[in-house]
Amino acid sequence: MATKIRLARHGAKKAPYYRVVVIDERAARNSKPIEEVGRYNPCVDPSMIDLDLTKIDEWLSKGAQPTDTVRCLIETARKEA
Repeated sequence: MATKIRLARHGAKKAPYYRVVVIDERAARNSKPIEEVGRYNPCVDPSMIDLDLTKIDEWLSKGAQPTDTVRCLIETARKEA
């Protein structure tokens, strides 16, 4: 099974709130994830990025591929930590 680390959209209209999830790459955007590894809220200033980097590193070692957006969020979180 090919897995991806990507965003799942939640929140209201024009007020998005994202969860960073590990999910099968063929699943729909808001399908049930394998595991939730973080949260991202772009609507607050500054943007809230809350990632569990140890879980993300585990999934990356297992072969999960992050999307471009999630890759940028991971890099930002590592710089802040």
